Amino acid sequence: MKNLIEISKIVTKKKVRKIEIFDDHSLKHKNSKFNEFYEALMAGKFKNDRDASSFLYACSPTDDKYRQLKSRFRKRLLNTLFFLDVNLPSTSNYDRAYYSVNKDWTLVKILMSNNADHTASALARQILTTALKFKFADVIVNCSRILRRYSASIDDEKNYEIYDAYSKQFQNVLDAEIRSEELYQRVVMNYHKPSNKSGDLLEKIDTYCDALVGLSEIYDSPVVIYNMYLVWTYRYEMLHDFPSMLEVCSKAENYIKEKPQYYQDDKLATFQMKKMSAFLHLRDWKNGKTNAEKCLQSFPEGSETWFVFMEYYLLLAIHTDNYINALAIYKKAASHSKFKKLPVDTKEKWKIYDMYLNYIIESLGESNPVLMTQKRKTFRVSRFLNDPILYPKDQRIYTVHMVIAQILFFIEKKGYSAITERVDRLKSYANRQLKKEDYHRLIQFIRLLQQLAKADYQIEQLSNSDKYYNRLIETPFFYRGLKAELEIIPYEKLWNLIISRLKA
Repeated sequence: MKNLIEISKIVTKKKVRKIEIFDDHSLKHKNSKFNEFYEALMAGKFKNDRDASSFLYACSPTDDKYRQLKSRFRKRLLNTLFFLDVNLPSTSNYDRAYYSVNKDWTLVKILMSNNADHTASALARQILTTALKFKFADVIVNCSRILRRYSASIDDEKNYEIYDAYSKQFQNVLDAEIRSEELYQRVVMNYHKPSNKSGDLLEKIDTYCDALVGLSEIYDSPVVIYNMYLVWTYRYEMLHDFPSMLEVCSKAENYIKEKPQYYQDDKLATFQMKKMSAFLHLRDWKNGKTNAEKCLQSFPEGSETWFVFMEYYLLLAIHTDNYINALAIYKKAASHSKFKKLPVDTKEKWKIYDMYLNYIIESLGESNPVLMTQKRKTFRVSRFLNDPILYPKDQRIYTVHMVIAQILFFIEKKGYSAITERVDRLKSYANRQLKKEDYHRLIQFIRLLQQLAKADYQIEQLSNSDKYYNRLIETPFFYRGLKAELEIIPYEKLWNLIISRLKA
């Protein structure tokens, strides 16, 4: 009862008239500007404040009415964070517990700032019990300090020593976790640099890996151990040692299986995605398919992670010539009800996949009756070939992929003058707008197309192509999710396909 009295006094003095949040009830009021803002934001209609202010009020971003709405909208969103539904079936016990203890920790700080020390300490004890179960070192240290202080204030020496011991023990664990996070972050910061610029980092990663192994042997912390496995995974990926990468990912999965109390959705998804990436680079369809069918059951269907995983699954199918499977994977993803709600950039990428799958049907369907049955009546080659194809600057690589797709279709139609026009366009991109270190493989492929145009598409007259082809072979396909690294069909394979179609 003492706790309730303390809380009631605080609420009576400082309560607000209304708590503004976004819940199912408030979102039913479709005429509200808040809801209009929310729905448009979720639909990906805004890239900046100018888009939002124009859509909502037909005014500039500096207009007072838009700025006031944005400020109140932000506050409402932040308020809603305190009322998230963490009891969804897809939420792990670890994630649910971490959210709950941190939300309750905020209450502890509020209670303490209002001199409700008795209630704050009672709540801190509850939080500590959960934190010890899941080894939340940061939360344990925070709660132990509060409880140690409270024990001292009431001359409770026995509990003071208990909380002092927790504080010292888990401060060491927390220091190890912070160090492991630093090492992981140093790798991630440089992870997406072009592979030819990662030499110095690879040398440092060896040191990081050894340090993380040492920390994991001293401290039984899920944070330290996850970071150790992640850094080792990145190490092997950057070395293109995909069998070792698979081995590390499997060890991480076993750790998660053996320590279910530390299970985290995002960590498992990361290791499963890395395994899929390894199978893609190894072009191991059999094991990749087995892994995919197993892992897809782990993700909520239609989630962001699910769509990313489906992309890797699709690329694996295409890269290993399993085109019927590729079409089935594409259809499953594109027909999902949440596909339309994907970010515009992601949907455009899937549109490119669709175009290349249509080309595969067009070029290989005659020799594969099953493939030909997948041909869609709604696809119009002529409409695509007449499309000027021009994506925004930040999506220029999509323009390149689509122009290449046009070239592929024109080869089937023997429209050589149209091919030359598009090769010249690609040449312009390669010479002026594509950075050599970021687009090395793509530039080599464009150079091959240039040699083809010079030979007037006569294979027997083709010359000076070996050096560009060899450069492709010397720098293997390497995809880490970057637009610059995307190859729907690996370029050396696509080149051989073009040669075979010209000979046909």
